[in-house]
Amino acid sequence: METALWIVAGLLAVMYLVSGVGKLFLRRETIAGVASGAGWVLDFSPGTVKFIGVVEILGAVGLVVPALLDIAPVLVPLAALGLALVMAGALVVRLRRREPLIALLDLGYLALCAFVAIGRA
Repeated sequence: METALWIVAGLLAVMYLVSGVGKLFLRRETIAGVASGAGWVLDFSPGTVKFIGVVEILGAVGLVVPALLDIAPVLVPLAALGLALVMAGALVVRLRRREPLIALLDLGYLALCAFVAIGRA
């Protein structure tokens, strides 16, 4: 179980780190044009998209670093819970935009975040 938690947390951390850096440093129009299914960024202000990017980067760091360094490992399930909340919001946006297939992907990420949150609690 411990190995599965490390693998899932590591993969989620990489995914959220890449996603967050993209949201933080790329323009909304660039994100919408490059990534399929990323048209949602045009529905939000640039500041909101950057804020989501910062939250994803902090969550990615929180998934791995506290457990890796054994400093405040209680932060790992909190980071996973925070990212699960981000994905719940993403799920709502996808459903409102009538993007059910991408919503299923977001639901999968939410489930993986919940797995880490529960497993590390």
